[in-house]
Amino acid sequence: MSAFKDIRDYVAIPRVLSLKLSPDGSRLVSAVQSLNPDGTSYGTSLWSLPLDAEPYRLTRSAKGETGTEFTAAGDVLFTSRRPDPTVKDSDEEVPALWLLPRGGGEARQVATRPGGIGAARTAGDVVVFASDVLPGDEATDEERRKARKDAGISAILHEGYPVRYWDHDLGPGRTRLFAARLGADRLEDVRDLTPDSGSHLDDHLDFALTPDGATVVTTWTVPLDAGRQRTEIVAIDVATGERRTLFAAADHDFEGPLRISPDGARVACSRSRHTALDVSARSELWIGELATGEGRAYADDLFPMDLAWAPDSSAVYLAADHQGRRPVFRVSLDGAFDRLTTDDAAYLALNASPDGRFVYALRSGYHAPATPARIDVATGEVVELPSPAPALELPGTLTEITALADDGQEIRGWLVLPKDASAENPAPFLLWIHGGPVSSWNDWSWRWNPWIMAENGYAVLLPDPAMSTGYGQHMIDRGWGDWGPRTLADLDAIVDQTLKLPEVDDTRLAAMGGSFGGYMANWVAGHSDRYQAIVTHASLWNLDQFAGTTDASMYWQREFGVPGSERYTRLSPHAALDKITTPMLVIHGDKDYRVPIGEGLRLWWDLQRSNVESKFLYFPDENHWVLKPGNAVAWYETVLAFLAQHVLGQEWKRPESVA
Repeated sequence: MSAFKDIRDYVAIPRVLSLKLSPDGSRLVSAVQSLNPDGTSYGTSLWSLPLDAEPYRLTRSAKGETGTEFTAAGDVLFTSRRPDPTVKDSDEEVPALWLLPRGGGEARQVATRPGGIGAARTAGDVVVFASDVLPGDEATDEERRKARKDAGISAILHEGYPVRYWDHDLGPGRTRLFAARLGADRLEDVRDLTPDSGSHLDDHLDFALTPDGATVVTTWTVPLDAGRQRTEIVAIDVATGERRTLFAAADHDFEGPLRISPDGARVACSRSRHTALDVSARSELWIGELATGEGRAYADDLFPMDLAWAPDSSAVYLAADHQGRRPVFRVSLDGAFDRLTTDDAAYLALNASPDGRFVYALRSGYHAPATPARIDVATGEVVELPSPAPALELPGTLTEITALADDGQEIRGWLVLPKDASAENPAPFLLWIHGGPVSSWNDWSWRWNPWIMAENGYAVLLPDPAMSTGYGQHMIDRGWGDWGPRTLADLDAIVDQTLKLPEVDDTRLAAMGGSFGGYMANWVAGHSDRYQAIVTHASLWNLDQFAGTTDASMYWQREFGVPGSERYTRLSPHAALDKITTPMLVIHGDKDYRVPIGEGLRLWWDLQRSNVESKFLYFPDENHWVLKPGNAVAWYETVLAFLAQHVLGQEWKRPESVA
């Protein structure tokens, strides 16, 4: 039976999340997410993937494990909230650092902190890790946390922006980096490398350690006036804590992915320019000298999604969106770059083998979820490796479709067709608009999975309209500052082309999207009457309201200006409320700080007072996405019931999952 038939079977499918190659190149380790025995939550375990044998599970704790790093000896470091069996009443509230010996045996806890331990990096016997520390003396952090908890204090006093991120509040603790030495049993000589870091390490932290363990290179967020900020790359001497700025520019952010060359001479990262009313988003590979900070941009029009250095430090392997795929490119230090993979897949988690022959990566796409793969550097040949997760049989076919927009630009997308779609039995049509907006439909998504819709008989179009990545800077420029009108024109063009196919029913149509896709779903509702149903998830509705309540107002206002300006008025979906007649399903999570719940509540009220037929699916405990397995079941079942009512003409049947 298809795993997409019953949503409960779908949410139980194990998922490969990461891939890490051991220093000697003999094995890979993956974090695999699977349904916990209670069926209401997910857990994560580590799996070993030997290159010459079948995968096997390494860890089995109820709390799960993440953050895999190899030591020089091949032992595995990871973080977990599992209890320490050697300590009575050990604290399970915060993650600790654990070590799993290469030769097998039980994992042992090697470090813990009052604020928990986040990411860790190793080189030789040096370990650098991140931890949350309350402002003030790090030595008294634990007692100050206890006093705050005992007094019942949850208040946080802010003196700068931002105050929250994605789904959690920032503060009162702040991230610091610590250096230590890997001893026989635990980390030793633990030292605070960044006692003055304040909020500099809180936002999009990524860091790397030089092969000799002497220098840690990290992102460093710098607050500016008027709530603005920029991100730089700094180098910190592990022995002294001395810090120097490596890459910085007034009109750019230097961000992760951040990688240091094996010879320790160069740093590769992503450089993103600051947008403005007439300056669109652009990211590029940046490589600079660790000693001097001198660097340059590489690989025009390729937005870096992941990086790995060649073992001889002569080139960088780059995963970047391209024409609805995410190939691996080889970028030489002389500036030349070539596409290494030629298939339709999307690659992430790049690892170059020590002998330089292969790149190991997670390979996925709309044809399959992530699975480990080996790429031959000389030929580009790709071989999928045994995976801890099962292969899936898809309930339909995947094809590519293109159309010309009104300005002559080619618009392409993926079309998912159910197995039984034909001219005699055309499938009802579902337009699914991606988020971003600087993004692309090119990779498998557990949150937004078109195969569930195909299993239920829908033809699903996944288009890349204006502002999609992988089509050159011009594609992004076309929609900059013109979100709704330009994007809708592109969508109309490719929808028109799709509806000409005999396997697609041009009389039964629906549209849906989340985040920016939700914005566009709202825009479509107010500017088109061709659809019988619209689903809008985590959507922007009143732009003026949204601009000051999102967790990243400074980024938003670069493109749209200060609230109340012309662009807000012209591009806000709520301005077309009086034109909306299409039934709408509104979906929003209360913990969504990127598009705050106020947008969903305002949209819902506006639809109610305007007597638009609508329903509101509300998740009190979810963020921008719906991540808990039970809630995912409720999401898909409600969407399918809503579409069945308005597109298929069936009687409304309230899903049991939300009854």
